[in-house]
Amino acid sequence: MSPPSLSRRRFLSVASTGLAAAALGRATAESENRLRLGAPAFAKTQDPEEMAQAHLALGYRAAYCPKVEIAETDRVRAIRETFARHDIVIAEVGRWVNLLDADPAKRKENFDKVVGGLALAEEIGALCCVDIAGSFNEKVWYGPDPRNIGQEFFDAAVENARKIIDAVRPKRAKFCYEMMGWSLPDSPDSYLRMLRAVDRPAFAVHLDPCNLVNSPERFYRNADLIRECFEKLGPHIVSCHAKDLAWEVEMNVHFVEVAAGRGQMDYAAYLKGLASLPQRPPLMIEHLKTPEEYAGAAKHIRAVGEKVGIHL
Repeated sequence: MSPPSLSRRRFLSVASTGLAAAALGRATAESENRLRLGAPAFAKTQDPEEMAQAHLALGYRAAYCPKVEIAETDRVRAIRETFARHDIVIAEVGRWVNLLDADPAKRKENFDKVVGGLALAEEIGALCCVDIAGSFNEKVWYGPDPRNIGQEFFDAAVENARKIIDAVRPKRAKFCYEMMGWSLPDSPDSYLRMLRAVDRPAFAVHLDPCNLVNSPERFYRNADLIRECFEKLGPHIVSCHAKDLAWEVEMNVHFVEVAAGRGQMDYAAYLKGLASLPQRPPLMIEHLKTPEEYAGAAKHIRAVGEKVGIHL
């Protein structure tokens, strides 16, 4: 049986509805494949509105926490409200200190700094406060030590995480350890074990795959390592770092940090993993020196995203 004929008006109505639906579908797909990219904006201002505008001008929808003390109540509130109004997520409050310092007085001071960082993250609306678990190295605060991969270190890291979280009792912000190549957590499995041991909803994962690359196998198979991180830790990931690794050839294994796009990290795998998570953790470029270097890294990450259908 032949289909019923359509009037011109009905045809145009159906056609326009179909086009609108298709456009809506494309917009929805784009929205679902959109990630937040962030980096320092190098804004020479302390004004929250001007800081937010500096991030937007660079296409960033995520930011590191501006320099502010929790006692500056009005300024904390102004930053929180201004960044939220512009839909800029404050990804993290960094507190880069050694929670396992050999000096008891310094160790206590560092602990208090991290507690203050988590409290600030909660008040300013940041997703997390992040530190490394520490180190038993007495010369370099983040340096290697044989004890950093043992049970004593693990137990101390678990106890510190619990005490920090219990001191603040955050309702929104999370506390995270950044993974390291020579200190726990040094793999997806060791982080999963630590998550279970800490046993606090406010303990989460900060992901930096470059920090896990400590062997030729992990360097060459970093895409597999990245996918393993998302498979095992995905629901717990709240913020991520973006950088790259190159192999500097000498008589022993020596990986060096470089800007995204100048090394061998598989950013297609990284971006796909991030896009697969419903919470969409922000991706924060780090450890570069100049605005031009950050712009170059952002350009590379966005270009990879375009190739795999992910917008930043």
